[in-house]
Amino acid sequence: MIAPDNTASIFPMPAIGVGGIVFNSQNQVLLIQRNQPPAMGLWSIPGGKLEAGESLTEACKREIKEETGLETEIRNIVAVVERRIENFHYVIIDYLALLIDEDHAMPIAQSDIADAKWVPLESITDYELVDGLAEIIRRTSCIYKGDHMAGLYDVDSKGTDYIPLL
Repeated sequence: MIAPDNTASIFPMPAIGVGGIVFNSQNQVLLIQRNQPPAMGLWSIPGGKLEAGESLTEACKREIKEETGLETEIRNIVAVVERRIENFHYVIIDYLALLIDEDHAMPIAQSDIADAKWVPLESITDYELVDGLAEIIRRTSCIYKGDHMAGLYDVDSKGTDYIPLL
């Protein structure tokens, strides 16, 4: 028998979220400032909830576009995080996302964010980031630069199964 647990009354049903970590050739990362809970006022990467019938990569691409106006190509999974804060419960899958047109890559805050900007990697600690994000960005920048092969990859290009490269 499972013991009664009060956590179900505190947190809602977990939701699936996605985030896109985007870099440019000036060694900058795309950050957004949240203007809604959870983590209102904090800086994060573009992202949001998966919608019914949508693939994870479709959701990531959509969220980046909705929040910043930028078009991206979604690559490998770089992090999976679980956050239970402010009466929200998310399992978030973070992807490395590549700009499609870097010549026209000025982010414009849209949708449910207060601001969007390119931030030099060496300056990310100057921003009040959501918990754990600084390390995820640092490690993902190594993947982006080609210093490391890491993460989970869509090896059959179907967008449904992600596995490590061998």
